[in-house]
Amino acid sequence: MRFRALIMITLWLVLPGLATAGETASDESQDGEPRLLTVDDYFRIGEVADPRVSPDGQWIAYTVTTHDLEKDESSTRVWMVPSAGGDAIPLTSADQSSSRPRWSPDGNYLAFLSERDEGKEQVWTLFRQGGEAVQRTDTAQDVKSYEWSPDSEKLVLVLRDPKPEELEAKEKGDDYKKKKTPPPWVVNRRQFKTDYVGYLDSRRTHLHILELGSKALTQVTSGDFDDSRPVWSPDGTRIAFVSNRTEDPDSNYNTDIWVVAADGEAVDRELTRVTTNPGPDSSPVWSPDGTLIAHTSVTDVSAMLYATPHLAVSPGGGGELRILTSALDRVVREPRFSADGESLYFMMEDHGEQPLARIPVGGGEMERLVGGRQVVTAFEVGPGGSVVALVSEPKLPPEVFLYADGILEQRSFTNRDLLAELRLGDVEPSRFRSRDGTEIGGFVIKPPGFVAGDRYPTILDIHGGPQSQYDSGFHFEAQIYAANGYLVVHPNPRGSTGYGQAFCLAIWQAWGESDYEDVMAAVDDAIERGWADPERLGVTGWSYGGMLTNHVITKTDRFKAAATGASATLYVVNYGHDMYQRWWEQELGLPWKPEARDLWEKLSPFNRVEQVVTPTLILGGEKDWNVPVINSEQLYLALRRLGVETELIVYPGEYHGIDTPSHTKDLYQRYLDWFGKHLDE
Repeated sequence: MRFRALIMITLWLVLPGLATAGETASDESQDGEPRLLTVDDYFRIGEVADPRVSPDGQWIAYTVTTHDLEKDESSTRVWMVPSAGGDAIPLTSADQSSSRPRWSPDGNYLAFLSERDEGKEQVWTLFRQGGEAVQRTDTAQDVKSYEWSPDSEKLVLVLRDPKPEELEAKEKGDDYKKKKTPPPWVVNRRQFKTDYVGYLDSRRTHLHILELGSKALTQVTSGDFDDSRPVWSPDGTRIAFVSNRTEDPDSNYNTDIWVVAADGEAVDRELTRVTTNPGPDSSPVWSPDGTLIAHTSVTDVSAMLYATPHLAVSPGGGGELRILTSALDRVVREPRFSADGESLYFMMEDHGEQPLARIPVGGGEMERLVGGRQVVTAFEVGPGGSVVALVSEPKLPPEVFLYADGILEQRSFTNRDLLAELRLGDVEPSRFRSRDGTEIGGFVIKPPGFVAGDRYPTILDIHGGPQSQYDSGFHFEAQIYAANGYLVVHPNPRGSTGYGQAFCLAIWQAWGESDYEDVMAAVDDAIERGWADPERLGVTGWSYGGMLTNHVITKTDRFKAAATGASATLYVVNYGHDMYQRWWEQELGLPWKPEARDLWEKLSPFNRVEQVVTPTLILGGEKDWNVPVINSEQLYLALRRLGVETELIVYPGEYHGIDTPSHTKDLYQRYLDWFGKHLDE
């Protein structure tokens, strides 16, 4: 698809009567009463993301992604809304996908990424005083990401080394993507696959600086390493970034924070290694005075894959890092300095919550600012101490909010009209004991019109990861089940984040053991409360949720139906076929070693497949290199040979997620049809 972004001068003014992003005609029932959610409502929901406040604090830019079922494509549009409240204003056309809005520090421009007519993601800018979008980059390859320099005169770009055919096509003015016969993949590195890309070659991702005035483009990092997440120092002389520059980056997860000079000849730019921690360091951000870099750090290398990332600060020129959240034992994300440099804002995961918190840089007590049943998924610190945040609630998909003077107020209302039509299920937090006495948390989503004393067909819906957690945010899949009369159980079993490192690490080399007991305890808890019908139980999950679903159906016959998506079954099949070679080796060992192979086989649910009696729907994406569809194919054939009712659904051209609108609709409808057939009898 080709895109074009336009803006007229009047759109920078506050225009009364402009439609809120995503507003559509009402589909209320004829009597005006709220109705139940349908699968088609998914395509009316606008997915709000990436809120960015203007330097003067007057405007908030953000994106809204919509899924067009008729065109069978998704598109992202840039909007903005007054920080003080008011109508949202579209900045780019609805049929021209644009993303990653970023204000220039001087406030004169809003930049964004868009393909437009050239078929490559490039940086475009909109002038504050009006006019059409102007293309700022013209690279042979896609621009992965970018950031403004403090003086608004440069951009740092993240570019993957171009393919020879990309350079040739640029010189000729052709579109290399139209080549009928691509060249063969030449593999010469250990990590040679990744989802949504496929085979990897020797090309790497590096930083480049674009002078906006002269249009001169200079590469500033190089080597057989991938560089990402660049951030300018406040004075514009240095750029911090994330890179794994160990001897063999494909063999470990040891990313560090590095700093490179923003000026000078490329060959003369020496790198400063800021962190020397043997675990992953990421998410760098400079203090306002340029002396410190805040970042996240995993310091427990022994528990690498399940370890808690902490909030840390390091001197900008390198030196000893200082951990600020060592006593917290919770996953932290995306640190941001306050304007005075005295505090750090960050997001964290805690017992099914994801609050916005703040902690003094010099040490002290953490303060929760936004949390509870309001889930913060992104934020940016604005001028005057205000914070722009993306917030979701049980019955509210993420929207832009402004937090100022201790008050949180909603600013975007993308899905207001649609939500006014709907009657959604109530979401109730739950806590219960697993078989060994461990306390487990989670949520139960009740069908609209839930009646105490009635028992409902119940779906155990297991999250992926496994390092993830269910929270109080809006979950369409759970709500569509609830709208069709199901009670939905959302547990956070061991392996989940939000409950401490030991809780997460409990499934190390033990997949499908304690976490199996936990999800079964979640079902038993719903039965004991008098909500779930023990004779009408279903189980489902995607990715690790699908893997745990496979463990469930090979260990118990209590479920009348299962749906397992993008799951693994015979784990050794994945080694060298998926993108997780580091993970497999670090947790299970080399599969040709006898002592390791025993563990591989012990944990694989495929080796218990003869125990399955549950009718099982199996789904996956054709091009999934995260959990390749070969797993689904093997499980399907085994169940078919054993006489268990089963179907295999493979979505053409899809990766680990099912993103094409028509496929998404098919997926949700198949879930409902499968569970309806087996649980509603």
